[in-house]
Amino acid sequence: MRGRFQKQVEKKVAEYTASILFDRRLYRQDIAGSIAHAKMLAKQAIISDKEAELIVMGLSSIREEIEQGSFELSAELEDIHMNIEARLIEKVGEVGRKLHTARSRNDQIALDMRLFAKEAISDTIEKLIELQKALLDLAEANKDEIMPGYTHLQRAQPVLFAHHLLAYFEMLRRDVERFHDCLGRTDVLPLGSGALAGVPYPIDRAFLAKELGFSKTSQNSMDAVSDRDFVIEYQAAASLAMMHLSRLAEEIVLWSSAEFDFIELSDAYATGSSIMPQKKNPDVAELARGKTGRVYGNLLAILTTMKALPLSYNRDMQEDKECFFDTIDTLISTLEVFTGMVATMRVRGEKTRQAAEEGYILATDLADYLVRKGVPFREAHNIVGRLVQYAIEKGKSFKELNISEYESLSPLFGEDVYSITVESSIEARNAPGGTAPERVKEALEKARKSLNE
Repeated sequence: MRGRFQKQVEKKVAEYTASILFDRRLYRQDIAGSIAHAKMLAKQAIISDKEAELIVMGLSSIREEIEQGSFELSAELEDIHMNIEARLIEKVGEVGRKLHTARSRNDQIALDMRLFAKEAISDTIEKLIELQKALLDLAEANKDEIMPGYTHLQRAQPVLFAHHLLAYFEMLRRDVERFHDCLGRTDVLPLGSGALAGVPYPIDRAFLAKELGFSKTSQNSMDAVSDRDFVIEYQAAASLAMMHLSRLAEEIVLWSSAEFDFIELSDAYATGSSIMPQKKNPDVAELARGKTGRVYGNLLAILTTMKALPLSYNRDMQEDKECFFDTIDTLISTLEVFTGMVATMRVRGEKTRQAAEEGYILATDLADYLVRKGVPFREAHNIVGRLVQYAIEKGKSFKELNISEYESLSPLFGEDVYSITVESSIEARNAPGGTAPERVKEALEKARKSLNE
């Protein structure tokens, strides 16, 4: 690589510009791309079949060396591409130098990153679906449990615990859809774009796409080597997914506290205290909450890196990898531990029901009761608001108020007011998407069917 230069690269510069410490993860993709490229060169008579066979054999051998841990990576060779190429030349001789015909490291790294991203997206979708299954299993096992639903973290209306969990199922469904969309835009072959302008050889890009499992080839060589939208898009989708996990994490932290006591986490997914023997800390959930900010930071980092780059390739784009790898590792590991945590979680149904029956959670149902007797909702809301205030002052629950106390606020209250319960409240919400048992049963069945499909 020295032809134009008369001096050795300063050691600190070499260390600063080297990427081998992190792009070593791309070795499988790099070798796969090189094998396909060698086969294509032979098919197009750009190199001989014998030369291609030697190159493919050499690359396959190098892959084994890396996987067995006997391959020595050199920072002096800068990146995974040059490390593999140098070793190839050692193994097969001068013919190894022909491998780089009709390609550049620009389209080579674009290829490697897309291959890596496609695998990461597929893995992510699989992990998301596994967590969906765990949530669905937990919901089905507790489909009759009642809990308070919250707004502003204040008890609002009673809901089925399964209905609450299915909200997260829907969030994850959207995450799966986003990653599927990302996969479609990642599934584009950039190889054949050269450094930026294409290549002056009769290459067969359709052959390369088929060999490497791409459904499309890039339409513009300059865009192909400088595009990292798919990296950004993965990180954007990952940020949304981590946000959903963080919301669930927050609820798990709350629910597992003595103040709520709605769930008990398995000992395998909690930790103790170094000083307080009684503690059982929801550290997995807390760490997921913290790691969400890290994933957001990775997204902002790549957006900032790309925001002012002129076409086409610029060395700034080397910074696309570390944050990308970190986001993938963080999201997938979080999904894995959440799946185990949810699968082993125990719901304290007696506690959730008790919480749902305390306070004045049926206030909206009392307003609806008056509406059904002809009172405009805003007036009914005002009447029940005064009823709540009266009950608070008297230190009574709704069921402890006698009928004369109800009638003092509206003559339309009758003995049937006592038929309003958390069960009747839940059953009344039978509109599609509501928390009524019938609707939740349908939702559970649809969710299960969607996963089986």
